[in-house]
Amino acid sequence: MSLVLDPAAQDLLFREARTANTFTDEPVTDEQVQAIYDLVKFGPTSMNQSPLRITLVRSPEARERLVQHMAEGNQPKTATAPLVAILSADNEFHEELPTLFPHYPQAKDAFFADRGVREGNAALNAALQAAYFIIGVRAAGLAAGPMTGLDFAGVQKEFLDDDHTPLMVVNIGKPGEDAWFPRSPRLGFDEVVTTV
Repeated sequence: MSLVLDPAAQDLLFREARTANTFTDEPVTDEQVQAIYDLVKFGPTSMNQSPLRITLVRSPEARERLVQHMAEGNQPKTATAPLVAILSADNEFHEELPTLFPHYPQAKDAFFADRGVREGNAALNAALQAAYFIIGVRAAGLAAGPMTGLDFAGVQKEFLDDDHTPLMVVNIGKPGEDAWFPRSPRLGFDEVVTTV
């Protein structure tokens, strides 16, 4: 059985897509980011929680502050990417549930009154949305360089608040010269899938 998605789109989103390590200086516009979000916002989350929050780092001053919190090997990439996004989980996502989950507005208090429960749900569902975001960047014809090599506490203190937990930093742009490391191996179907 073949996939319905066109093979060229499969390549763009998955087979040929790679984590970019260098970028050209071509800017990434607000319109491009809006188009990416307008596509990926439809990706499913549990009870439509939608806890992902995106902080775009555009100013040179903010970029300099962020670079200081990146692991040494990630600093040059973050310093030179056309656009950098901090993806975080909103631990107060439940406040939006009466709007986002209208057929059961009581979910806000019935399931998510406890902060620990919210944090676990926010982390899982925002991570799902972060993956959608990366695929959306690829769908826009751009390359993404997601990174978790950073000082999470420092990024939170510098850019977020106590209600937002950073998940990753994503460099975004057109791939530059020598953008790709060799592709790493993947596990095979039989190594991952078990039928019971």
